[in-house]
Amino acid sequence: MRAARALAATAIILSLSTAAEAAQRHRLHLPAGRLGEAANALGRQAGISIGIRDPALAATPVPAVQGRLSVEDALKRMLVRAGARAVPLGPRTWLIVAAPVQAPQPRTTPQRIAKREPTKPRPRPMRPVAAVETEAEEIVVTGSKRRLALADYPGVATLIDGDDPAFVGLRGSEGLVERVSAVTSTHLGPGRNKLFLRGIADSSFNGPTQATVGQYLGETRLNYNAPDPDLKLHDVQRIEILPGPQGTLYGAGSVGGIIRVLPNAPNLYDLENAASAGVSAVQHGGIGGDLAGLINVPIAPGRAALRLSGYGESEAGYIDDLGRGLDDVNRTRTIGGRAALRLRSGSGWTVDLGLTGQRIRGEDAQFAERDGPPLTRHSVVPQDFRNGYALADVVVSKQWDDLHFVTATGLVRQTLTEHYDSTRGNGPPTQFEQRTEVTMLSADARLSREAPQGRGWLIGASMISNRSEQSRALGAPGALKPITGVRNGIEEATVYGEASVGLTDMLTLTGGARISHSRLSGAALDAPIAFAALLRTIEASRSETSFLPSIALSGEASPRLSFFLRYQEGFRPGGLSVTGILVQRFRNDRVATLEGGFRLLGGPERDVEAAASVSYTRWSDIQADIIDFDGLPTTTNIGDGRIYTLDLRAGWRPASGLSFDVAAVLNDSRVTNPAPSVIMTPSAPLPNVAKVNARIGAEYHAPLGPDLALRLTASARYIGRSRLGIGPILGEPQGDWVDTRLGARLERGRHAWSLTVSNLLDEVGNRFAFGSPFTLAETRQITPMQPRTVRLGWDVTF
Repeated sequence: MRAARALAATAIILSLSTAAEAAQRHRLHLPAGRLGEAANALGRQAGISIGIRDPALAATPVPAVQGRLSVEDALKRMLVRAGARAVPLGPRTWLIVAAPVQAPQPRTTPQRIAKREPTKPRPRPMRPVAAVETEAEEIVVTGSKRRLALADYPGVATLIDGDDPAFVGLRGSEGLVERVSAVTSTHLGPGRNKLFLRGIADSSFNGPTQATVGQYLGETRLNYNAPDPDLKLHDVQRIEILPGPQGTLYGAGSVGGIIRVLPNAPNLYDLENAASAGVSAVQHGGIGGDLAGLINVPIAPGRAALRLSGYGESEAGYIDDLGRGLDDVNRTRTIGGRAALRLRSGSGWTVDLGLTGQRIRGEDAQFAERDGPPLTRHSVVPQDFRNGYALADVVVSKQWDDLHFVTATGLVRQTLTEHYDSTRGNGPPTQFEQRTEVTMLSADARLSREAPQGRGWLIGASMISNRSEQSRALGAPGALKPITGVRNGIEEATVYGEASVGLTDMLTLTGGARISHSRLSGAALDAPIAFAALLRTIEASRSETSFLPSIALSGEASPRLSFFLRYQEGFRPGGLSVTGILVQRFRNDRVATLEGGFRLLGGPERDVEAAASVSYTRWSDIQADIIDFDGLPTTTNIGDGRIYTLDLRAGWRPASGLSFDVAAVLNDSRVTNPAPSVIMTPSAPLPNVAKVNARIGAEYHAPLGPDLALRLTASARYIGRSRLGIGPILGEPQGDWVDTRLGARLERGRHAWSLTVSNLLDEVGNRFAFGSPFTLAETRQITPMQPRTVRLGWDVTF
């Protein structure tokens, strides 16, 4: 016990996690119907987590509950005739269990009474960690593809509510970067960025390499070797982030980890309508605005429902182009939405059909010149970009007691068009165009069995077919001529499995493996005829088989202190890239990580919870983009690397309604043996990996009256120094800046008014030392932070 207390004391100092908000009264509209559906609605409306482990209990009918009530009162009314009771596991975490059956006292011995008492539930974190109903979107609670509470998960996981203050207004991946220290990004612009998790960063450009982070919308994969689509986080239930390789369960392209967005599913019982609007003003820039809405219609109550959501946003520009005499050139416009249809049969089968689409139009790039006046640059031609994204998916699921079956199929089409100013010196105006088109078909099916304490098993199979074309053109604006591009394709078939067994009552061993067979192909596009024979020797297809093992040990040092040790691998397939007018191959790269950590869980009487982990990563044959002699990005294997990472988070609730959270990620990375063909400093750090990323936040929530509540938030985030890329041209420093934010939200009945201020100190900073590869060697570039921005917003539900 002394050792456990010492670890707990250390965790309070180092820590991880967000503290829970205190109990309060909420305006609630909970449907009559299944207990699982009502608990899900209560969780969304009150911002809490409610766990139901018994599928039969989740199907119990309950009455409707409405009014301004505390969570405890709402649960009492909901469970009055359900034969169940709610057990508080933390200020924002509840577990619904069957009420114990009281036997007649005279006929029951003390020993039999003891046997009939329900097992005391183990404590759970203050943040949402448990499934609230037996629905398809809740299958992966922590990305484990089984129902695992955070206390049982052998790894690091971050779970964020969809109504988190970081997502006020229409925010995409930038909201995740601001909210989670482990998430970093390039800053080329919305729909052009690459996301990185906890130091696994390859390069700064959008080449043919596969992403290092696997991104999912519910059960469906969002991208493969395309940039982050940057879907707006509108009508979202929760975001799950799992750093570190996830190769066993997710396969290729998860070397850095997984980001999974769970949208709100159609409500089978109640009509829902909501709308929001906002207007923003950017200092030194223009005026922006956003508008969003949703409608949920039960077509056949309990059997079918349709949910439609849509949004539009205009983000103000703040970069002045002195070369063309234009102000605020980098305005960006986004429009998108989602349609979801849920069908449920009387036998328990659930089918979810979804359509998701979004279009982003950037009028110009958002970089500036480091040595010029703030927020300015000189260009000769516009550097606009477009991103179009479409996803169609279908998910089918069924629950049999502790067995769960899920199959998900998705079809993705993504197009990214980028323009760069390629004018040389005082020469005639020239423009470079790069167009990336990706088509991906993915399918995954699995069967899992769930058992207490995170034990159980799963088996699954998946398939991916991905085609990407990257065409390029160069010349005078309006008269561009094609130059050599590249096409890459991959067909991948996989089987995988994982099982967790108990070594002791408090110790669990998890092992898994994945076998993937891939067929890769590639070809040059628009290549000169003189090089046709040479290119044919490079374009030959090839097949590869990969084996990815994993093993983990997790346990409890005390009822509130758990620990884990895990080993996991991941890989990315190779492909073709363009160098000058030629095409060359790059090889697979592979990541292996050993990680250990612990968690201090919150509870009803605990005001502190925390976690920490340390990991060592070995990265072989790193795929990265560098600049060729023509000033164009190209992809190659730059060598091997290693990364040491310390991940710390903590949460503290010193008083009712007041909470603080702090997090930090410390990285030490090196490219240990650079390839002979790559010009770089020996033992250079990996690109875009800051040694220190840290964040501190505070939140205060207080009722002001019977139908009035106030919510205040504040945060500060520090991004340490890093380098743009590998080699002398890309060795520009970036980072070392602080972003501060304040927010206020006043809620009254169905209405809410909000005020947010970002970049409170109006710092310029340098988020990304890149804008155009053609002028990088001549002009030092920066991507400044968006200047101080004030947004006024209004939300309504009806």
